[in-house]
Amino acid sequence: MQILMTKAAYGRVGERLAKVAPDAQVVTAGPDDAYELNGEPIDKDTIDPEVVWLSLDSYASGTLGGLYGRLMKAQAPRWTQIMAAGIDNPIFRNIIEKGVRLSKSSAQATPIAEYVVAHALSLQVPIQVQADLQAKHEWKSTPYRELGNTRWVLVGFGNIGHEIAKRIKPFGVDLTVVRRSPKADGDLADRVITLADLRPVLPDADVIVLACALNDETRDMCDAAFFQALKPGAILINIGRGGLVDEDALKAGLDRDQPAQAVLDVFQTEPLPGDSWIWDHPKIRVSAHTSNSGDGNLGRGDELFLENLRRYLAKEPLLNEADKSEVGL
Repeated sequence: MQILMTKAAYGRVGERLAKVAPDAQVVTAGPDDAYELNGEPIDKDTIDPEVVWLSLDSYASGTLGGLYGRLMKAQAPRWTQIMAAGIDNPIFRNIIEKGVRLSKSSAQATPIAEYVVAHALSLQVPIQVQADLQAKHEWKSTPYRELGNTRWVLVGFGNIGHEIAKRIKPFGVDLTVVRRSPKADGDLADRVITLADLRPVLPDADVIVLACALNDETRDMCDAAFFQALKPGAILINIGRGGLVDEDALKAGLDRDQPAQAVLDVFQTEPLPGDSWIWDHPKIRVSAHTSNSGDGNLGRGDELFLENLRRYLAKEPLLNEADKSEVGL
């Protein structure tokens, strides 16, 4: 079996990989579309991997294109582990259409969940008001609503949604989860509904978090009617995809305090154009699609690949394997 991955990734996991797959032939990709086998250069046209790991560092190092090209030219690739949690990028559809099994990453779920909780807390606790009072040397009480007295609606309950729920439920929040199936999920959610039942729960929601995939059903789901259904003072946090939100409808909603605040990590157009009204809106917090940028992602990604490789060789179900329906197949 031939496995293709970045040279950097192999440097991190080589010893552990040898224990999981001792008979594997590992080809590594470096800069300038150069490849090595056992430390020696290899003609890229002779590479025919069964397994390809598109690790997080492949994106950062610029080797992703080469790895993807080798995968698509391979005669019989069977499985690839990717660095992304979502598969709306066309290259992932191409991989699945080729008949290759694809498993998604859950490594980013931890920092994204921390991002959501940090912003929600800082918008409930009047930290900025207190800082302003401090600057003026003004001694004044700053009451606020406790997180445990809030109602949340979490749209999307994959790995990211689960990590968010695990962090907010200990605060005592009332949590409604929106997912494809209304099946209950342990004790993380107070209730589970489908997207068709979302609109009636919006008027009671204090915090709405978008953590779902972008598809034909969810595109522009946050439209004018969505925002008109919100209670004044609600908070919207979008760490899913920019296409979930009609940005013109959001602007009109913010003018009415429906929502009162929006935390946006993703946008219809990325990078966000410099002349976009969103940058300077006083009720919006902007981050550059970076909620996933925790310092533990590489390590968690490595562990996930090694566990899935073990499962692949043992013919066990893979963690986070993509369903063809996720890309409309």
